[in-house]
Amino acid sequence: MVGTLYGLGVGPGDPELITVKAFRKLKESPVIAYPKKQKGSKSYAHRIIDVYFQPNEKEMLGLVFPMTKDPATLERKWTETVENVWEKLQEGKDVAFVTEGDPLLYSTFIHMMRLMQEKYPQVPIEVVPGISSINGAASRLGIPLADGDEHVAIVPARDDYETMKKVIQDNDCVIFIKVAKVIDLMLQVLRDLDLLDKASVVTKVTSNEEIIWRADELEGAELEYLTLMVVRK
Repeated sequence: MVGTLYGLGVGPGDPELITVKAFRKLKESPVIAYPKKQKGSKSYAHRIIDVYFQPNEKEMLGLVFPMTKDPATLERKWTETVENVWEKLQEGKDVAFVTEGDPLLYSTFIHMMRLMQEKYPQVPIEVVPGISSINGAASRLGIPLADGDEHVAIVPARDDYETMKKVIQDNDCVIFIKVAKVIDLMLQVLRDLDLLDKASVVTKVTSNEEIIWRADELEGAELEYLTLMVVRK
């Protein structure tokens, strides 16, 4: 029997924001796979679930995901990653792959799932949805994302002034993820639209490392990767 691969969303940061089903699958699965940093330190998703296990209670499978755009390197590293998971699955062990937020919303699990389906179509795959950082931010900031017939957009922020401006103009609310590297450009867009007071920025939302930023603190700021911006007109 081949084990089942579970994609488990473990929420935006607060360990209590994990679903009952995801918690049960974590407890039942003998192997927990998690994104691992190159230097071996615990990933964000790993730290979220850490409170639920004693050391050595589970077989922990750390997976390094390459931070590169080189196609050859990406293919090689991803193949290694899928093979590492397959090695456990073919032993009949269920593998719970944990990811912060939701497994099917801008998650590393999406590519894992596609490659596993392509290389080993016999592997059963189940996804357990999770609370995303977007929902977490709305809750912590007290900002309704959409009401009635309003339009809401989720957009990866990028270094493109006109596109970022148009997205804001075309929607009632926009959640910009991956905003850290282009924060100065985003601030300029908001100033030009006279919407600076309508923007909220939060890092590692709901976690014990959460930071909610004021607009006047952001110019030239060095923000962590897990930072998003909510613009609510």
